[in-house]
Amino acid sequence: MKVLVIGSGGREHVLTFKLNQSNLVSHLFAIPGNDAMVNIAEVHKEIAENDHATIVEFAVAHNIDWAIIGPEQPLTEGLTDKLQAEGIKVFGPNKIAAQIEGSKSFAKQIMERHNIPTADYQEINNKDKALTYIEQCDYPIVLKKDGLAAGKGVIIAQNYDEALEAVQAFYENGDELVVFETFLEGEEFSLMTFVNGDYAVPFDCIAQDHKRAFDDDKGPNTGGMGAYCPVPHIGEDILQQTNETIAQPIAKAMYEEGYSFFGVLYIGAIITKEGPKVIEFNARFGDPEAQVLLSRMDSDLMQHIIDLEQKRPIQFKWKDDAFVGVMLASKGYPGTYEKGERVAGFTLNGNYFVSGLTLQNDDYVTSGGRVILAVGQGENIEKAKQQAYNLVRNIESDALYYRNDISNKAIK
Repeated sequence: MKVLVIGSGGREHVLTFKLNQSNLVSHLFAIPGNDAMVNIAEVHKEIAENDHATIVEFAVAHNIDWAIIGPEQPLTEGLTDKLQAEGIKVFGPNKIAAQIEGSKSFAKQIMERHNIPTADYQEINNKDKALTYIEQCDYPIVLKKDGLAAGKGVIIAQNYDEALEAVQAFYENGDELVVFETFLEGEEFSLMTFVNGDYAVPFDCIAQDHKRAFDDDKGPNTGGMGAYCPVPHIGEDILQQTNETIAQPIAKAMYEEGYSFFGVLYIGAIITKEGPKVIEFNARFGDPEAQVLLSRMDSDLMQHIIDLEQKRPIQFKWKDDAFVGVMLASKGYPGTYEKGERVAGFTLNGNYFVSGLTLQNDDYVTSGGRVILAVGQGENIEKAKQQAYNLVRNIESDALYYRNDISNKAIK
């Protein structure tokens, strides 16, 4: 069958890498893709990710059987709906279901209606009301922009001064909807769940992401500075509880309320004293969690997607080894950073997944904030980490930085 991957980042790189291994896929396309994908897919960089009309036209002209949408923006903008209107199957929710990620308010309200465990919250759409609220709320407090923010629309304010700075930033363009959440203490993890309406199948391997820019979880939130799987110190009981109290109920709630979801639902969860609670939902694979999870997956991703469509049982197979991914980002990210910096020393053999590089005169140069993920493999987390950092040290560039503590929580 002919498969089209939408997106250009590291998540889409690993999706094309994994789908290229499937005997079910006869021809693989990527729009816009990136230069690191050219050996595993037919890349069409001339078509923009937000050019829905041209994407649909391409898919129809090339008789695409399945489109796999990687990033959140095309989902929340309704690309799924437009492709489906032309009879093309899409792995990725339609516009109304993608609200689960596109609107923090939508997600919090549906969780509240269906008693799905999450932090207490207030929605405030006015700067003056926000200023009043932060004078009397408990700290720390979590502020979240309602819409998409590429993983950077969350600020944890430890005190009034930090909350004041966050309010000034979030409301700088006038009235905006901001969700203020009670801060939850505990350890976070990421659970990917295949969902088709009221049918939900959580992965039986979880990952752990590292959101903060610097070691020891310091610095601003980013799109993710590294991830690893499995997470050996989080037991099967937590996964079972998360499935029973979050994964199954949210799929059922969406279905019953007319927001039937088809695709992968990312559950960002935290283990509290009361059990697992939701921090966030995403309407697609996490990045960089996808890179380590799909590297570890030994079964056929395309077969899983077909089985999900048919609501058949899904049997995951995983390699015995552990995987650790370390993100190299442009210095200055998630703030301002330079582009066009040369990066060398890596080979595209499944150990590196590219987020922000482009070919220029036979050299790869930086084109984004998060640039490249080095993925190490080993018989345990410690050995996978060692290999990951060996791969990091192979990269030649003065323009990148990375964290040194990815996966440390899993190493005793």
